Amino acid sequence: MSAPRNFSEFWPFYLGEHRHPVNRALHYFGTSSAYLFLAWIAWHGRWSLFPLALVIGYGPAWIGHFFIERNKPASFKFPLWSLFGDMKMLRLKLTGRMRGEMIRLFGSTAPAPDAPQRART
Repeated sequence: MSAPRNFSEFWPFYLGEHRHPVNRALHYFGTSSAYLFLAWIAWHGRWSLFPLALVIGYGPAWIGHFFIERNKPASFKFPLWSLFGDMKMLRLKLTGRMRGEMIRLFGSTAPAPDAPQRART
């Protein structure tokens, strides 16, 4: 993918890299755990532990990419867009809209790795 001009262009690519439900679950776990740990860091003023929040957040996600999706994390090439994608994906999950978003873009909640993106209407 060439560099996206905006997040709207990036989002379908991002979800295409997160087709497997277990990979998405690992992302939800990592992202929410990192948020909780960041809150703990802020509450206790232990800012020296901030790098550990990155490990907590990205560790499970990268396991999902390397061992389940068998692809390279989008964060390697698009770190800021990927962070926004993680946050949006978690928000959609928590609000019950993630399933519909996968169906809207790929026609399934667990599309095959080679399933094309649906045409926008």
